[in-house]
Amino acid sequence: MNSALMQLSEEYQTLAETIRDFSNKEIAPVAAHHDREQTFPYEVIKKMGAIGIFGLPFPLEAGGMGGDFLSLCLAIEELARVDQSVAVTVEAGVGLGSMLIFRYGTDEQKEKYLPDLIAGSALAGFGLTEPDGGSDAGHLRTTAVRDGEEWVINGSKTFITNSGTSITSLVIVACITGTKADGSKELSTIIVPNGTPGFTVEPSYFKVGWHASDTHPLSFNNVRVPAGNLLGERGRGYANFLHALDEGRIAIAALAVGAAQGCVDESLRYAKERKTFGKAIGDHQSIAFKIAEMQTRTHIARLAYYHAAQLMSEGKDFKTAASIAKLVASEAAMDNARAATQIFGGYGFMDEYSVARHYRDSKILEIGEGTSEVQKILIARSLGLHAE
Repeated sequence: MNSALMQLSEEYQTLAETIRDFSNKEIAPVAAHHDREQTFPYEVIKKMGAIGIFGLPFPLEAGGMGGDFLSLCLAIEELARVDQSVAVTVEAGVGLGSMLIFRYGTDEQKEKYLPDLIAGSALAGFGLTEPDGGSDAGHLRTTAVRDGEEWVINGSKTFITNSGTSITSLVIVACITGTKADGSKELSTIIVPNGTPGFTVEPSYFKVGWHASDTHPLSFNNVRVPAGNLLGERGRGYANFLHALDEGRIAIAALAVGAAQGCVDESLRYAKERKTFGKAIGDHQSIAFKIAEMQTRTHIARLAYYHAAQLMSEGKDFKTAASIAKLVASEAAMDNARAATQIFGGYGFMDEYSVARHYRDSKILEIGEGTSEVQKILIARSLGLHAE
């Protein structure tokens, strides 16, 4: 059992163990197939929905499991240990989809969309990043103009997760909806159901990793949706999605910890089985020390995201803690993947081994949800340094 897990309540431990057992039995056996074929794991998503994973952080009265944000993070960690693609499907679908509707949606929007999203029978994407924007979340060009009782949307988005599956029901689109009195952009979020005329899901990307995760560029050409599809207060879009991104950094940190732990687990197993010069390679100090370093990185990263999640649950300022957790955990995942591949030697270069998949998958963890450089800027600013 993970040493840091011992600090959690029995309820949290039971949840983590349940998801770990599910991941080993239902996800691990098919992960390599979906990665190789670059297919979305619909059968796995259906099973996860059946056991309530997509409803973990929502109250019982909303159809959820009555858990909290840490419950979701623990599940994401265990999923990522065997398949990062599945884990990010949950992270984005809940944190950047159903959670936004639950938090900011009208009663009508919640009634229409939440039941299927919480059940995992539908997915939602979050259209924020644009081709020219990169890490600058405020550099939006997609516009939404009010025309009577409709919004007319024009623009494009890039790298949007869960946007093109057969069960995707909607995309929440960040748009410029006007100009404020000070001349700055008024940003809002609008729900665009899949199948809306003028809304095009472009062909999926050919990615280095996360092959079983659904990711597309999106285009909007005079897309008309009802005025009632505005999600949250007009002009509050920037504040709302920044809050979602802060939370998302904790969830991505949990995902990265799962990836790092998966590399530890596989390296430890291999080090005990693989023999050279008459003994297990784990008995060689160089290998033993490398695995010890991997475990240390994983443990520290896990404590970092636990701390950020705790601050968030207590209603305290968690922004800096989230950036620290995301930075430390994503680097731990990449460093562990590199070390695991070295331990496996030539076999680590073969896609049939999960460490090779972690090696390809983990790089995006240092980029998505704010690059490592962005996290360092935010941490430096929290120390009173004017980092640019």
